[in-house]
Amino acid sequence: MIGLKTLFKQCVFTVCLALIAGRPCSAQELQAKVVINHAQVQGTDASVFEQLQSQITQFLNEHKWTALHFENHERIPCNFNITVTSYEKESNLFSCKAIIQANRPVYNSSYTTTIYSNTDNDFNFEYSPFDQLNFNQQNIDNQLTALLAYYAYLIIGINLDSFSQMGGDDCLSLCMDIANNAQGLNFSGWKSFSDQRNRFAIINGYLDEGMRPLRQLQYDYYRTGLDIMVENASRGRANISTALENDLKKCHEARPLSLWPQIWTDFKRDELANIYQGHGSAKEKETVHDILLNINASQNNAWEKIIQ
Repeated sequence: MIGLKTLFKQCVFTVCLALIAGRPCSAQELQAKVVINHAQVQGTDASVFEQLQSQITQFLNEHKWTALHFENHERIPCNFNITVTSYEKESNLFSCKAIIQANRPVYNSSYTTTIYSNTDNDFNFEYSPFDQLNFNQQNIDNQLTALLAYYAYLIIGINLDSFSQMGGDDCLSLCMDIANNAQGLNFSGWKSFSDQRNRFAIINGYLDEGMRPLRQLQYDYYRTGLDIMVENASRGRANISTALENDLKKCHEARPLSLWPQIWTDFKRDELANIYQGHGSAKEKETVHDILLNINASQNNAWEKIIQ
C-alpha cells in the first residue's frame, strides 16, 4: 500500500508535469550557461568576447520562447560552450564550433541526466559589440539569433518529449520552421540534405515519421525508466530495457542511415553502462549490449562494461 508521503510526492510531481505541459505563464524556459573560449584568437580586445557571452546568455535566458509555464526550478539547464576559431574585426565575422548540451533532473533524486549533447562545427555568425539581439520567428534575417532560437526550441522540445509522449510537437515544429527559413542565410549548416549532421538534418531527422520510436524513447527512457529508479530500481531498469528494444532498436531498423541513434547513444554511453553494470539478469544485459553494439560499435568499451 502506498504511504501518504509517497502519494503526496507523486501528486506534486504530477501537478508539475501538468504545469509544464500546458499552463500559460510568463516564466522563462531556459537556464543557460554560456562560455566563449577565445584562446585561439590573438591580439583582440577580450571585451568583445565578454560582451558576446553576456548578450547570448541574456538572450537565451530572458526571451520567452513559449506560452508554457515553467517555475524557476523547472527551467531547463543547458550549456553553450562556444570556441572561437577565428574573428575578423573588419567584417565582425566569428567562426566557431559549439558544444550544446541540455540536462534534465531525475524525479526524487539529486541526479541530473543529459537529454541532448552534440557539436555544431558551423556555429558561425556576424556580431558587432553592443548589437541588440532581437528575434522574429516570421523574419529569419540574423544568423546569430537564428542559431540561438533553433537550439532553444530543439532543447525545449526534447525536454517536453521526456515528460509527455510527443509533448514537444509545437516547439519542434518551430525549430523546423527556423531551419527552413534560414536556408537563405549566407552561412553553412542550414542547407537541406547537404550534410547528415547539420542543423537541418538534425531537426528533420528527429521529426521524420520513421523516427517516431526515438521520440517515444525519450518518454519511455526518462519518464518510465529513470524517474522511477530511485523508488524501484529493478522496475525502472526493466522499463529502460524494454524502451531500448522497442524504441531505439526499432528506429534504427526503420532508418539505418540516421545518425540520431548514434548521437543518442554517444551521450548516454556512460549512463547506460552504469545502469546495467552489476545489475540485471545475464539475458537482459546481453540483449541490451547487442542492441547498443549494433547501433554504435565505436562505444564498444562502454557496452562491454554492461556484460561484465
